[in-house]
Parts: sequence; structure tokens; C-alpha cells
Amino acid sequence: MSEYAGKKAVITGGTIGIGLATAAALTEGGAEVVLTGRNERNLQAARRELGPRAHVVRSDTSSMADIDTLAALVRDRLGQVDLVFVNAGIALLEPLGQVTEKTYDQTFDVNAKGAYFTAQRLAPLVREGGSLVFTTSIANGSGTPGMSVYAGTKAALRSFTKVLAAELLPRGIRVNAVSPGFISTPTMGAAEATPEERAAFERLGDRITPMGRHGSVHEVTAAVLFLAFGATFTTGAELTVDGGLAHRLTPAGA
Repeated sequence: MSEYAGKKAVITGGTIGIGLATAAALTEGGAEVVLTGRNERNLQAARRELGPRAHVVRSDTSSMADIDTLAALVRDRLGQVDLVFVNAGIALLEPLGQVTEKTYDQTFDVNAKGAYFTAQRLAPLVREGGSLVFTTSIANGSGTPGMSVYAGTKAALRSFTKVLAAELLPRGIRVNAVSPGFISTPTMGAAEATPEERAAFERLGDRITPMGRHGSVHEVTAAVLFLAFGATFTTGAELTVDGGLAHRLTPAGA
């Protein structure tokens, strides 16, 4: 119950899926958390679920004004923090011929630009010995059709992780990334997909993942918290949580 007592954290995209599971683990362990989201229903549900240790705020990662407001709120509510988990992201499944300038900009504004400036604005508030964790994706190098723009944004985050790890070394701040594969979340990582598209995506994941199943949000949360607090001699790393998919493992006898 007191594993994270006295710890303070910020989670963007924290009202659903991996972000919410991570916020729950931290608050249950005694931490105080600021978490963000955009959907009002999810915001209200997170407030009910997480209780008084969670400060649930509406914030749009694609908005520089909202990022600045978030930084001011974190400074006022928490002061210095131990963890910034940059998790907010969107995924639009679009083949090359269907990508528009609007959807391209929308994806990069949230996943890359928003993530970068969230880290920039919040890094001064991370105490010495604290950490930043980005959510990347195995789409970084998988070459999955329909995910070119999304994969590009997540590859950018992988590069941000390595460079920011070097830049923040003098302050003792570690910067790492967690790279999920197919994870069971309410949206399956593609909020705007139809139920049929999401079901097909889920079947694909079960078929191509060497462990033969989807991961759970709790399995990703365990990796995030390890990088945040346990991996004290690790920085600039990307930890895959994907059932062996990124490593192209083949089960014995297959």
C-alpha cells in the first residue's frame, strides 16, 4: 500500500488504458498523481476510480497553451515530481493513399510535437534522480501497412528518448521508453476505428504475436514502473512489452 508513498507523478493520456492502469497502481501505492485526458466521460470516471490522490485535468496534448497550463498546474499542485509518463497518443489506421495533410498533422501534433513539448515544459520540474518515460510502439520498426504516419511519430519518440537521456544526465534524470505490442485496451490503440476494424486488428494481433495473445495494461504498467523507479542504472532504453513480436520469435514446433 505504501510502495510509492511520497512519490509524485504526471501522466498524460491517463484516463484510459495504459495511462489509467499506471495511475491506479501509483495512487494505490500511495503516490500523488496529476493525469490528463480529453474525453469528459473518461475524466469523470477516472476521478471516481482513483480518489483524492489523483488530480484529473482536461488537457489537450496537441495544444501548446494546454501544455503550458499543465506545467503551471503541476508546479502549483505537486512542485517537484519523480516521474513524467508521456503517454498521450492517437493512432489512425490509414494506408498511404488515404492519408491527408489534416490527419498527418493531427497525428504528429499529438504524438510527436505534443510529447516533445510536454517533456520540455515538465523536465524542469523533475527532481534529481527522477525519470521520464515515453510510450513508443513496436510499430517503430514493424512496417505494418496502414500505420506509416503513426509509426513515424513513434520513431520520433524513440529518438527523443535517446537524445533527452543524454541531455538530462547531468541532473541525474533517466529517460526511457516503453514499447507496447498488441495490448487489450478499450480502443485497441485506434479510437476512431470501427468495431469491425478493431476486431480484425485484435485477431491479427493474436495470430502474429509469438506468445499467442494480447498483453494486458497491467503488464505494460509493470514495465513503466520498473523504468520509472526500479531501473536505476538504465537510461536511453526502449523496453518492448509485446509477447516477443518485435524480436520475431518463433515458438518451438511452429
